[in-house]
Amino acid sequence: MAPQGDISTVVAHPVRLRILHAVGSRDQTTAELQTLLPDVPQATLYRHISVLVKAEVLAVASERRVRGAVERTYTLGERMAHVDQAELSTLSDEQVRAAFLAFVGELLRTFEDSLGLGEVARSHLGFGSGPLYVDEDDLARIQEGFNALISPHLEQVDDKQRVMLSTVLLPTE
Repeated sequence: MAPQGDISTVVAHPVRLRILHAVGSRDQTTAELQTLLPDVPQATLYRHISVLVKAEVLAVASERRVRGAVERTYTLGERMAHVDQAELSTLSDEQVRAAFLAFVGELLRTFEDSLGLGEVARSHLGFGSGPLYVDEDDLARIQEGFNALISPHLEQVDDKQRVMLSTVLLPTE
């Protein structure tokens, strides 16, 4: 089945973005997602999960019977939650703005949640901004190196603490 919806429109919704952040590199059941997103009504959660699955942004990792019902475990799908350069170039300024605002809104919510986690969590908190002077080749090498650096840390390991790393590249001239 072909994916339904362009990824930017699918991912730009705040509830869907929260679902994707909750799944991250950890597979989650719908019940676990309900626990992680208690302010999202159950019917709304199911509806948004369905949209994400149809768009191949989420995928069913496994199914098992629980008291006569089928419990699905979800993982990130083939299309992932990333708006790439090719897709960005097809979007209007308003669509890019909406996608970015959804991203920033989720980032702010995650930040607010982290403040309630105590001193240990705060020791892992950091943020900063600074200019880089690059051409297209430099930027490609930086992105390849960055991906190589973080890729060993994308899978859940029992004794490791989960942190969220978010990046934004903004041209300034």
